[in-house]
Amino acid sequence: MNVHLDTHVALWLAAGEKRRLRPVEKLLKRSSLFVSPLVIVEMEVLREIGRIRDPVDAVMEILIEDHGVEEAAGDLREMGHYARTIGWTREPFDRLIVAHALASRATLVTADEMIRKHCPQARWGTDL
Repeated sequence: MNVHLDTHVALWLAAGEKRRLRPVEKLLKRSSLFVSPLVIVEMEVLREIGRIRDPVDAVMEILIEDHGVEEAAGDLREMGHYARTIGWTREPFDRLIVAHALASRATLVTADEMIRKHCPQARWGTDL
């Protein structure tokens, strides 16, 4: 199963936040894990505003080396098509990360209730 990680999930995984990831632990272990390039850009923005301290390259190195996470490929035109259909959020990163998962037909692992409410491919805990 191909699984895209939402930004907070990728950061929790890199930080070793096992308690926070317990609801999706089994899914993460049995799946091929990906992050959208948009997740990486959002991480960089979070670093720039002081919400995360580690350089994004260091976070990505942990994700790749320790957890086998890969950067997801995708067709920008198809992602744009899906993004235009998402009217339930004005948050650009959420909109684009969800669009990438939809275009890739991947499960999106997120603790974000709003995303799970509106995205049929989003999962967390009992949604699995």
